Amino acid sequence: MSEPKKSRPAVPEGKARYLKTRQMSANEKGYVGYDTIWESFQKEAEYKKPKQP
Repeated sequence: MSEPKKSRPAVPEGKARYLKTRQMSANEKGYVGYDTIWESFQKEAEYKKPKQP
């Protein structure tokens, strides 16, 4: 019988409307994690100081 593989196959980058996920490299224990990148849902307006009376 053949031995099981030590590494996992590469997963393509996942894309959604406000979210991206990328597969991270395996650590010394063989755990493969995922990096999650969130885009902002709303725009931020620049603050302007109100006029003084």
